[in-house]
Amino acid sequence: MARKLVLSLLAVALTACSGTPLTPSSPPASQPGATSTPASALPPASTAQADAKAVDPAAIKALQDMGAYLQTLKQFEVTINLTGERVLQDGQKLQHTATADLDIVRPNKLRAQMRSARSQRDLIYDGKTVTLYQPEQKYYSQAPFNDNLGALTERLRERFGIEVPSADLFLWGTPAAPVDNIQSAMNAGQDIIVGELCDHYAFRQGQFDWQIWISAGDRPLPRKLVVTSRADEARPQSITYYKWNLNPKFGNTTFAFKPPAGAKSAEFVPMKSR
Repeated sequence: MARKLVLSLLAVALTACSGTPLTPSSPPASQPGATSTPASALPPASTAQADAKAVDPAAIKALQDMGAYLQTLKQFEVTINLTGERVLQDGQKLQHTATADLDIVRPNKLRAQMRSARSQRDLIYDGKTVTLYQPEQKYYSQAPFNDNLGALTERLRERFGIEVPSADLFLWGTPAAPVDNIQSAMNAGQDIIVGELCDHYAFRQGQFDWQIWISAGDRPLPRKLVVTSRADEARPQSITYYKWNLNPKFGNTTFAFKPPAGAKSAEFVPMKSR
């Protein structure tokens, strides 16, 4: 089933930052002054409202071009720095951070090291077997699988409730990432993201507003992503930064898993069994 582009990302962010265990078969883990903007500098309300409802074809094409370029990358490393928010019952927000290092060889090899203060997880896929390892508890789960990375991320999410960080990287540029359900799309200008000039786009899709910063030039890589949930009046956000290495050197054991001494096997538990 085709997944709506980007809509899962906020939930992924909050799960990653909160450190909620993803495999129930494993045991639980042990002011600077602000300046106001003059009213004369703000666009008229009617103009802003019209812009919010418009779908700029050029913004949609930018997403498609980015996806097409991502699909040409046969192997890469990407470091993901993620900040997410949880909202308490009284409306107070708590911010949490997480990181993930992804090694990728298309179509079917992945190593993802996911780290936060609350959780450590390694996901390894060699094209035949997928392994989820929790270093702190020394528990690992394995299952046979022989499809591509896009299918793998969907299977893990739907069957076991396991989210791969920024799984949309494998879906952009494919039919599984449709753009026909975007209600508004605009070019928001340009910004410098970690020293690189980027084109900034903003979208509204379902109950989410999201912004993406794409490298300007002939290598349109996503460099920053902000997702805001409008389903909650507190408007929680996730903010993701991407650092890319397009010429990685992978060893023979990069996508292999050998249980460390003392590690114990634990079965994946399907969602319906929880």
